[in-house]
Amino acid sequence: MTRMVASLSALLLSIVLLVSGNAFLMTLLGIRLSIEEISPDVIGWVLVCYSIGFVLGTLYVHKIIGRVGHIRAFAVFAAMAAVTALMYPMAISMVFWAVLRVLSGFSIAGVLVVIESWFSSRATNANRGALFAVYQIVFYLSAAGGQLIVNVGDPANFLPFSLAAMLLTLALIPLSLTRMEAPVIEQASRMSVFKLARESFSGVAGALICGVMIGGFYALGPVYATLVGLDVARTSTFMASAIVAAMLLAWPLGRLCDRFDRRRVMFWVAMAASASAGGVAVFGASNLALLTLLVGLFTGLSATIYPIAVAITNDRMDSNRIVSASATLLLSYGIGSVIGPIAMAKLISLLGPAGLFYGNAGFLLVLAVITSYRISHTEDVPVDEQEHFVPAMPETSPVLTEMDPRNTEFHESPEVEEMQEELRQAG
Repeated sequence: MTRMVASLSALLLSIVLLVSGNAFLMTLLGIRLSIEEISPDVIGWVLVCYSIGFVLGTLYVHKIIGRVGHIRAFAVFAAMAAVTALMYPMAISMVFWAVLRVLSGFSIAGVLVVIESWFSSRATNANRGALFAVYQIVFYLSAAGGQLIVNVGDPANFLPFSLAAMLLTLALIPLSLTRMEAPVIEQASRMSVFKLARESFSGVAGALICGVMIGGFYALGPVYATLVGLDVARTSTFMASAIVAAMLLAWPLGRLCDRFDRRRVMFWVAMAASASAGGVAVFGASNLALLTLLVGLFTGLSATIYPIAVAITNDRMDSNRIVSASATLLLSYGIGSVIGPIAMAKLISLLGPAGLFYGNAGFLLVLAVITSYRISHTEDVPVDEQEHFVPAMPETSPVLTEMDPRNTEFHESPEVEEMQEELRQAG
C-alpha cells in the first residue's frame, strides 16, 4: 500500500496545491467582499455562481477531456482557474465577479475530474477502500491548510489573489511531469432525482439539505466572521477548524451508522447539528472558544449527513445501481449548494450575522421532521443487512464514486497490472 501511495505522489501533490489554493481563494473572496461593504444579499448571489459552475462542470467537462486528452484538459482547466484568481482585483464589479465564479467552479470541476479519474484508474479491488480514505484525508487537510494561508497578506490588495493563482498554477507541474498513462473516462450514469426520491426520499433530502448548509457556510462563513468582528487571522482559524471537525467526526459517526438504523442516526445528527447552529446564533462571538467549538460541532455533524444519506440510499439499491444513485445524490447536493448561499445571504440581510445559523438550524429541523416521518411510515432496513458505512465526501466529482468500496461493479483498469509489475520490479 505504501508503494501504491508513493506511485501516486504526483497526483497527491497536485491535489494538495489545487485544493489549498481553491479553499484559500473562496475564504479570501468572502472577506474581501465584506471589506468592500457589499450587501450580504449580493455576496450570496455572487458566491453561489461557483456552485453553478461546478455543477455544470461535472456534467460537461467529460466532453472536453475526451476531445483533447487528460494532460491538455488539465492544463486548460488549471490555467483558467489561475487566471480567474488574478482577475478579481482588477475590478470590483459584482457582475464581473459572478462570471469569474462560474468560470472558477467549472474549471475546478474539470481538474477534479481529471485527477480523480487518474486516482480511480490506479485502484484495485484490494486497495480501493484505503485509497478512497487517503484521498479524502489529503483533500480535507489541504482545504483546512488553505484557510490558514489567508493570513499572508491584506485581503484588500492583490497579493493574496496572486498567491492563490500561484498555488493553482503549481498544481500543473506534478501531474504534467507524470509518466502514468491517461485513463479512460466514462461518465457516471445518473437516475432521475425524482425516481431516486421515490426509492430513498430520506437519502435525497439529506444530500440536498447538506448541500444547502455546507454550501451556505463555505460561501458565507467568512462573511459571518467579518461581520461579528473577527480579524483575518481569527477568520482563517475559524474556517480551518470547521473543516478539520468535518474530517474528525466522520469516522466515529460512521461506527454508529454500522450499529444502528441509519435514518435514526441521521435524525439525531440533524437535531444535534441544529442545536449547535442555534447555539452559534444565540451566543455569537461573545466567546471565541465557544464559537469555535459550536461551529466545529455544527459543520462536523452537518458534513456527515451526506455520507449517511449515501449509506441510506445504498441500503435500498441493487449493487449495480450504487454508482448511478451516488451520482444523483451528488447532483442533489450540488442543487442544495446553489440554494444555500442565496437563502443564507437573505437571512443575514434580514436578521444580521446570526441569520446564517438561524437558517441552518431551521433547515436541519426540516430534515429531522422529514426523517422522522419516513421512519414512521416506511420499514427499516435490518442493521445486519445494511451495507458497510463508508465516509463519503460531497466536494468532489462523480468519478470518485466508482472507487466506493460498496460498488461491486468496480472493474480494475488495464493500467493497474502494468503498474503493479513495475512496483514488483522496483522492489
